[in-house]
Amino acid sequence: MEKNEFVKGEVFSFAGSVDYTAGAIVSKTVLKKETGNISLFAFDKGEALSEHTAPFDAVIQVVDGTGQIIIGGKPFEVTAGNSIIMPANIPHAVKAVERFKMILTMIRN
Repeated sequence: MEKNEFVKGEVFSFAGSVDYTAGAIVSKTVLKKETGNISLFAFDKGEALSEHTAPFDAVIQVVDGTGQIIIGGKPFEVTAGNSIIMPANIPHAVKAVERFKMILTMIRN
C-alpha cells in the first residue's frame, strides 16, 4: 500500500473520508499507481485551483456541495452526483461555489 492511501478491503464513504477546513483545500490520496491516481478533495467556500493544464484526461465526481469547473474558458456548475471529464491539454480550473467535495480520477497513457 502506498503511504497515505486509503486502506484496501474496507468499506468507506468518500463524503465522510475528508473533512472541510476553513479557508483551505484538503486532499487525500485514494490510490496512486503508475497508470493513474484517484484523489479526494474538500474545498471550503470560495477556495479554488487556478487555471492549469494536465497531460492526461481526468474525471471529476462531485460527492457533496456545489462547485464550478472551468474548461477551456467555459464554466460548468456541478453538484453532488454530477461528473465531468476534463480533457488532456485543455486549460481548466476548479472553484468552490459553496463547500464541496470531489473525487478526481486521472488515467495516464
